[in-house]
Amino acid sequence: MRRFVQLFDELNASNRTQHKLDALADYFRGADARDAIWALYFLTGRKLKSLASSKQLRQWVADIAELPVWLVERSYEVAGDLAETLSLLLPDLDDSENPSEIRPLYQIIEDTLIPLRERSEASKFEVLREQWSLMNSNERFVFNKLMTGGFRIGASRTLVERALAQALELPQATVTHRLTGDWKPSLEVWERLKNPKNSEQDQAAPYVFTLAYPLEERSIAKEGRSRDDVLARLQSLGPIEDWLIEWKWDGIRAQILRRGDIAMLWSRGEERVHEMFPEITDIARSLPAGTVLDGEIVNWDQDRVGSFSKLQHRIGRKKVSEKILRDYPCIFIAYDVLEYQGRDLRELKLAERREILEHLISGFKESPRIANSATKRDSQPIKQSDFLIELGQVKAEPEVSRLKCSEIVETVSWESSIELRETARDRRVEGFMLKRKASKYVGGRVKGDWWKWKLDPYSIDCVMLYAQAGHGRRAGLYTDFTFGVIDGDGLVPVAKAYSGLSDDEFKKVDAWIKKNTLSKRGPVRMVRPELVFELAFENIHLSDRHRSGVALRFPRIARWRHDKSHDEVDTLESLKALID
Repeated sequence: MRRFVQLFDELNASNRTQHKLDALADYFRGADARDAIWALYFLTGRKLKSLASSKQLRQWVADIAELPVWLVERSYEVAGDLAETLSLLLPDLDDSENPSEIRPLYQIIEDTLIPLRERSEASKFEVLREQWSLMNSNERFVFNKLMTGGFRIGASRTLVERALAQALELPQATVTHRLTGDWKPSLEVWERLKNPKNSEQDQAAPYVFTLAYPLEERSIAKEGRSRDDVLARLQSLGPIEDWLIEWKWDGIRAQILRRGDIAMLWSRGEERVHEMFPEITDIARSLPAGTVLDGEIVNWDQDRVGSFSKLQHRIGRKKVSEKILRDYPCIFIAYDVLEYQGRDLRELKLAERREILEHLISGFKESPRIANSATKRDSQPIKQSDFLIELGQVKAEPEVSRLKCSEIVETVSWESSIELRETARDRRVEGFMLKRKASKYVGGRVKGDWWKWKLDPYSIDCVMLYAQAGHGRRAGLYTDFTFGVIDGDGLVPVAKAYSGLSDDEFKKVDAWIKKNTLSKRGPVRMVRPELVFELAFENIHLSDRHRSGVALRFPRIARWRHDKSHDEVDTLESLKALID
């Protein structure tokens, strides 16, 4: 545990990438395998399920430190970090009287933290009191971070994978691929990571998704821009002939995978979603072995793409009933092929991969000779012609309704693309995806090759109703707000937002809130309904889970409307009109 705490301190103390890389690689080289796999689990952003509530932890620390609960609550508001608050308030350890027990990381996780979930409240308290008494302040801080699910480090996941690849003397791409998907820490997983050869588990893992950057900078979008500004930005990309333009679908990014007898459906968040979308998983089973497609799961409503709100009826379900399948059908819109006939195609240009994809989805399949000879992936250089020459003319069993190829947007100039983009909402899409035809499929975000050019968001004027203090660097400031609109003779809350203002604006709003609080409900302050803000959001749908009857998607603050009074904000009626 102490070595892991030392690594945590080293990563957060340095701003130099090379120092962090060396620290991570040294740790993986020297750590016990059982510690290393747990460290990797947390360093790559994974976390344990909730072991104790925040309220319980604050009460227990108050009891141990003999402090009033209100003081612990106030300390938490100021610190903004629960793990830090707890570690600072607990009594200091006297090493001379009670030397810290040296326990490996894996024992603390497997023998203490994980069993904690099944214990009674009284038993949890006794276990934690004993553990805290055996640790110094730094150890308690990291221990609390792991327990509360708030573990963060000053290193990206890519940097962790790069360091692990160095320590294991493997290609980074191999390590990244093996860490994709859901895995649990174990010695078996660690041995599979170290194996220089592909394993059976590799066959079930998706590729790391290629991600796009926003076409327009936040500052431009916030301040507004003219048509000439947008055109200049597009022209900076070069000739439009170098780009493939697709509609940006409002769905769930996913990869369909078929390798041997394995048929999988992975979301961009590296979660298996086959239970939520069984009809899409059926597509995977019908694909030729050795195929991986990248695309979007979307709701299909009366022969056109439906809204994301209908797709939400599937999310989180362990079992989808026949009624849900019937009422909220889904399809898969494929826009890339990453593997075909067992060969990795990511090094091909997008234009070449697109041609293979269109042949595959239109119903052609490989000849028996190729199907029997290309069953494993390898790293040999490949050409597009290796696949197109061998694509036979035998029609496959069609998945006519559930598997479609993404539509290419035909436009002759950047000027005409601006006009065509304005029709996106009528098509139930979010805008355009711009992809360089010569681009390879590179996992992660690579600036310059893929851009998302989204529609301007919806916007409404709202009045602030409630405020709550933020966390982290915003601790001590009221930065989380609830906004409302006019409903009859009163106001009704419609959205929460905590981003969009500058640091200076947040400080001014915070000072106003403290002077204009009407009442307090725990950490929440009810304020005078006077400050008006413009909220931007991506979409809106009816919702019986909200008092207003509507739910806004991705609300954020667009600007502080100093020019408007509270009686000039939008009405609930006008907000609902946006649904149509």
